[in-house]
Amino acid sequence: MHTIKDVMSRDVQVISPDATIAEAAQCMRDGDFGMMPVGENDRMIGTISDRDIAIRAVAQGQGGDAKVRDVMSDGVCWAYEDDPVERAAQLMSEKQIRRLPIVNRDKRLVGILALGDLAVKETEKGSVAEALSEISEPA
Repeated sequence: MHTIKDVMSRDVQVISPDATIAEAAQCMRDGDFGMMPVGENDRMIGTISDRDIAIRAVAQGQGGDAKVRDVMSDGVCWAYEDDPVERAAQLMSEKQIRRLPIVNRDKRLVGILALGDLAVKETEKGSVAEALSEISEPA
């Protein structure tokens, strides 16, 4: 059985809630990822995704100087790095999310698990594959 740390990406960047969405978008572009954890006072307080920027900022007429805190998603869903991959797939399916922050047992951010990481790395059939297929299904 694989654990999340076997398949996650350790290349994770955190952005301040006081950064602008233009800065967040540039970080996402430069790092080639679509979501960043938002950190304040050494704690994850939310996430910001390319979708948050498009839907909650640009579509509402806000400019690139809008703050991350104004468009980020609250209520971070995360998993432990030593959890089984199936647990991550289940969480991602239940919450309909494509990227999951991963923490160690001290609750320190250590990585990100993307839907693609599961699809590429997971070779076993069964519950993970089934959960993956449900992530993109309409609620």
